[in-house]
Amino acid sequence: MGKYMHDEHVKLICETVKKNYFIDPKYYEKFSVKRGLRNEDGTGVMAGITNICNVHGYVINEGEKQPIEGELIYRGYSINDIVENTSRENRFGFEETVYLLLLGELPTKERLEVFEKILAERRELPSGFAEDMILKAPSPNIMNKLSRSVLALYSYDDDAENQSLESEIDKAITLIARLPVIMVNAYQVKKRFYDKESLIMHPLNPDENIAQTILSTLRADRSYTDEEAKLLDLCLTLHAEHGGGNNSTFACRVLTSSGTDAYSAYAAAIGSLKGPRHGGANIKVMQMLDNIEKNVSNWEDETEISNYLRKIIRKEANDNSGLVYGMGHAVYTLSDPRAKILKAHAMKLAAGTEVEREFNLLEKIEKLTPQVFAEEKDDKKVICANVDMYSGLVYKMLKIPVELYTPLFAVSRMAGWAAHRLEEMLTCGRIIRPAYKAVAKQRAYVPFSERED
Repeated sequence: MGKYMHDEHVKLICETVKKNYFIDPKYYEKFSVKRGLRNEDGTGVMAGITNICNVHGYVINEGEKQPIEGELIYRGYSINDIVENTSRENRFGFEETVYLLLLGELPTKERLEVFEKILAERRELPSGFAEDMILKAPSPNIMNKLSRSVLALYSYDDDAENQSLESEIDKAITLIARLPVIMVNAYQVKKRFYDKESLIMHPLNPDENIAQTILSTLRADRSYTDEEAKLLDLCLTLHAEHGGGNNSTFACRVLTSSGTDAYSAYAAAIGSLKGPRHGGANIKVMQMLDNIEKNVSNWEDETEISNYLRKIIRKEANDNSGLVYGMGHAVYTLSDPRAKILKAHAMKLAAGTEVEREFNLLEKIEKLTPQVFAEEKDDKKVICANVDMYSGLVYKMLKIPVELYTPLFAVSRMAGWAAHRLEEMLTCGRIIRPAYKAVAKQRAYVPFSERED
């Protein structure tokens, strides 16, 4: 607060702002405004056409929305098929997924090997970048550091404004390769500056893929198991893309439509993903779980759990938001395929460990929330667990710090953002510019000498 800003001034400013920013909610219905670009039934307003990803969670039958099992389809391929095949063949899948999203088709063995080598070559940060942009400017929030670093890379690119297809693909691949390194470096610096712990920055190993690189540079002893690396690889694959309508991808497409540079568009997407209503929700799930653990004495008692969930929905518990984090989705109704896949893998890893009780508690929260929600809200809306319900617990099992839950989401989603930026540039050709209805009444200007408090 500045020296001229006393409490009474702040209070007056806030009251003035509240008064002059008020909009009567009735206007939304009167002018048929689609708040959040959503229709009355919760479906999204059609804003574009994409060939990259299909997120399918309901069907419209004779004008009515009907729930179905969720489907996530990358470039025509079901996420279930992608995961099942890589799991069956006991190999990593994220780099193949990045190739699929960017180029639009599955790579041959030879093409994938070349692509993986290109990613490994691009991983190294520009000379002096880590020192000048990360070490000298620590951030308590890694997402803000990711966004700032992406913007800063503009200054290290001699061809930053070049928007030819070749240049844009080059920028996309380079950012996909570098973002994991920036993330881990930013965390190490944050840990030293804010947490007063040791700063450890390992050199990169070009023989490691993205999932292995993250675990290797994050851990002091650089050790990880093949199972751990493949589980993280699975998480990256599941988070890589989710259609053009999700908030961060839409933000990327909106900026791209203006003709701005790649770094500005991707930085905006990162800023969007930081929000707790979007990518930040996985941290909220773990905070909620911790709160429930402390306030529910018997984790096996479904009645006690239901009663506490009731308090959460009534805004009487947890963060008083009324939200059960990890439950519900804008598109998925009966199920989120990503949540089902992660849950199955989490169940295997949790068995016999100290995390097993927490996993079972999350499972009960998933089971009980729909009924409690329906009773409290008198709403028959079908809701399911989303990917955030189990991703945080998986990261916890991988000993990944909470500060990196959302940044990991950004690291994986860079692939999807890049694909959508390319599609926007190649196929759309118009600036995205929705309309807002102005409802302010016209007023006569009051001369300065005649104004009164």
